[in-house]
Amino acid sequence: MAKQTWAVAKAKARFSEVIDRALEEGPQTITRSGRTAVIVVSAEEWKRRTDRKGTLADFLLGSPLRGSGLRVKRPNVKIREIEI
Repeated sequence: MAKQTWAVAKAKARFSEVIDRALEEGPQTITRSGRTAVIVVSAEEWKRRTDRKGTLADFLLGSPLRGSGLRVKRPNVKIREIEI
């Protein structure tokens, strides 16, 4: 089954079908004036794509650059003063 693109009016009239197809087939695209406006996805798909997988520290510790000896030098520049 192919994913489907729906115009807003058609999606509104057949909203239950849009939901059923998002659950069974995957993301459903809804267009407005011929341009993609939103994508309807199942709650399970949304959770899978948005769940955090570890912390920033975990990500950095898993970097392929870890242990490479890469050194980053900070520029020795004065801090700019601003008036508030």
